[in-house]
Order: sequence, then structure tokens, then C-alpha cells
Amino acid sequence: MTLLVTGGAGFIGSAVVRLAVSQGRRVVNLDALTYAACLENLVEVAESPLYTFENSDIRDPEALARIFERHRPTAVMHLAAESHVDRSIDGPGIFVETNVTGTYNLLQSARAHWERLGRPAEFRFHHVSTDEVFGSLGTTGKFTEETPYAPNSPYSASKAASDHLVRAWHETYGLPVVMSNCSNNYGPYHFPEKLIPVVILNALAGREIPVYGSGENVRDWLYVEDHAEALLTVLERGRAGRSYNIGGENEATNLELVHKLCAILDRLKPWSRPYSTLIQHVSDRPGHDLRYAIDPTRIREELGWRPSVTLDEGLERTVRWYLENEDWWRALQERDGVGRRLGTA
Repeated sequence: MTLLVTGGAGFIGSAVVRLAVSQGRRVVNLDALTYAACLENLVEVAESPLYTFENSDIRDPEALARIFERHRPTAVMHLAAESHVDRSIDGPGIFVETNVTGTYNLLQSARAHWERLGRPAEFRFHHVSTDEVFGSLGTTGKFTEETPYAPNSPYSASKAASDHLVRAWHETYGLPVVMSNCSNNYGPYHFPEKLIPVVILNALAGREIPVYGSGENVRDWLYVEDHAEALLTVLERGRAGRSYNIGGENEATNLELVHKLCAILDRLKPWSRPYSTLIQHVSDRPGHDLRYAIDPTRIREELGWRPSVTLDEGLERTVRWYLENEDWWRALQERDGVGRRLGTA
């Protein structure tokens, strides 16, 4: 297999690349190196003969055509996306350009490549998406693969649009696609603008730990290395035209999560007072979904995958990683928008 991964220098993409190379797959990483990308995430595979990096943008169809011709991939895993909800509130245009138009460009390039190869049935285009496309749950119920789409932010709307394009390219042109929608990821190399690293890094700096609204919003947390395993499982064994919901089976309110992180930091890096004293409730963001929860029955029963890392175990691993990798996150704190409140429009 030659696997083309888009967005392979990002948080989830780099976890996929590291795992795929460690398993002996040839991987081509296509990444535009926008603000959230970091090649340091890939140091452990950078010198491998199985790994190739292409600095390119999915918004550039000519570049995509050259990359498909040069590397002749037998599978594509599409992770490249603008993904931060707060940024989508302030500037939705780039989300449409990358997540919608970029996905269209990639589908067209993959389709042309697949047709040149003679339309092999074993070819796969794996589109990686989010549970946010389904909208917001109440206090009960879970998202299944049949849940109607109801996105509430510019980010989730752009991902929903890309999901529909992928499905249409399968139904109309026969492109062998698989799709997956995941819950909130966390773990090593998580970009510092997301909730868990914000909590850890603000606590270490003795700064206010912001909690949106009441903090009662519920998320299902998925350890990123579990997610990478699930994605490669879907790519290899998922049925063409099928979608799979991938969840961590680890629900927690945002406030519960923040308190868990503070308690771990109290134990691993004691401060003059409990870190939880830094928690401050701030104004909620517009369109903040109340609850996400994944029903992972299909991937468990059809493909035999389920998460292996509990939330408490994963949070402990994550905090330890940030404590041991200060050089990595300090370099990223200088990037645009990191460390300041976004999405208040």
C-alpha cells in the first residue's frame, strides 16, 4: 500500500502517519503547513525510507494532479481541514475554501487517478470527519451513522458539506470511499489552542483557566492514538460506501474535564495552591452545542475495533507529555491567535 495522507503534519494526521509508518506502510504526507501544522510531530519517521513529505495545498488542483501522478497512491486518507470552531466564527471563508473546495479538488484528483489505474475495487478514499456535523444532543441519546445532519457552526457546516460531496462521488462516479465521524480527540501533540492544552498550559503559567458558560457542555473524548488505529482499521476493512462513527466511550462535561486535569497537575506538578482556583467561567461562544456522544456499535461489530484508553488514563498520559515536551509547545505559542480568546463575534 502507498497511502496518501492529507494534513499529515496536524494533530490527528501526524498520529496516523507515525502509526502507519511503524506498521510498514509507505506514506506520502501532503500538508500545506498552515498555522496548526508542525513537522516536529513527525521527527520519529522523518528519516524513514517509507515516508515522503509533499508541501502542497488541497486548494491547488494542479499540484494535486502532479502528486497523484508522482506517487500513484493505492489509498487516500483525507484529514486536511480547518478545524477550530472559534476561528470559524471569526473567519468562515477559509473553512469553506479548505474544507469544501479543497475536498472537491481532492475527490476530482483521486477519481481521475483511480480511473487511470483501471478503477480497482481495492482502492480507497477515506474521508475523516467529525461528530459535530450531527448538531447537538440533549441529555440522552447518541449519534449513529443514520443521525440526520444539523451542523450549528461554520466549521461543522463546512465539514457536513464535504461529507456530502464524498458520498456523492461514491454514488455518482463509483469512487470507492469510506467515511468516519469522530468524537473530540486529545493526546500528545494537540495544538495549544484547543481546550485540553489550554487548560494545561494556562495552569502551568498561573493564568486564568477559561471555561465557556456553565461548563456543562458534554463531549465524548477519544485518545488520538486510539483514533489513528481506528482510522487505519476503517481504511483497510471498511466497506466501500459505508460510514463509521468512532467514539472514545468517555463522556464528561467540560467542567469535569478541567477539574480532572487540575487534579492531575496538582499531583504531578504541585503549585502554591490548587490549580482549580484558576478556573474562571467566561461568556459562552455563539452556537455552542450542548452535548456530543457517539454510538460506536457499527465499528465494534463490523470491524472489531473499540477504544483501549480510558479518559483518566489518557489525560494522565497527555499531562505527562506536555510536562516533558516544553520545547514543542513553547514554539507554537507564538503562532497567530494562540493564547487569546477567539470566536466571540
